[in-house]
Amino acid sequence: MGSKSAEKPHALCIPYPAQGHINPMMHLAKLLLARGFYITFVNTEFNHERVTSSAGAIELKHLEDFNLESITDGLPPDDCRTQESLFDATTKYFLSPFKDLVSKLNGSMEVPRVPCIISDGLRNFTQQVVEENGIPRISLWTTSTCGYWGFLQYPEIIERGILPFKGLSLSLPHTNTQLSLSQTLITWFVVQRKALENVYPINSNCK
Repeated sequence: MGSKSAEKPHALCIPYPAQGHINPMMHLAKLLLARGFYITFVNTEFNHERVTSSAGAIELKHLEDFNLESITDGLPPDDCRTQESLFDATTKYFLSPFKDLVSKLNGSMEVPRVPCIISDGLRNFTQQVVEENGIPRISLWTTSTCGYWGFLQYPEIIERGILPFKGLSLSLPHTNTQLSLSQTLITWFVVQRKALENVYPINSNCK
């Protein structure tokens, strides 16, 4: 990596560790690369191995200014990595290794400093890192437009009394816990609402 790379704008992209989130972030990263950006694309170590062993990795290896990095997800090797365990790991284990990675990149003379972070809408721990470094965060929401619009309607659906439903219940998988459908939906709404509140607009200072 030469001095020309170190002079380019640098976009650090970190998706949520699931295929439906990684693919859109990869498309965005390639578009930015074509526009002259230096790209650091961050996966978990588990997904990093899968990406680097795939057929698409051949293309990435020949892109001079596209850097693949990985951080631990904090889960044991034999973990099934369900959506539940990954979401829990994101909140518990990702912050420290991600901070270390940003520090490593900013301390390198071979790559540009990180002026902004592009993270998945579910990667809210990245907000703490950008605040500590005084840089902007761009949040990529990877659901469809229809799905995103539906999430925005949750508060009105509750206010109108359409939800929660009355008298329906279900069992949580692998537990003996019975939750009413009302409780389940409200919990889901709260999680989605918090995620939406952490969506930050594109900042023109990302240069």
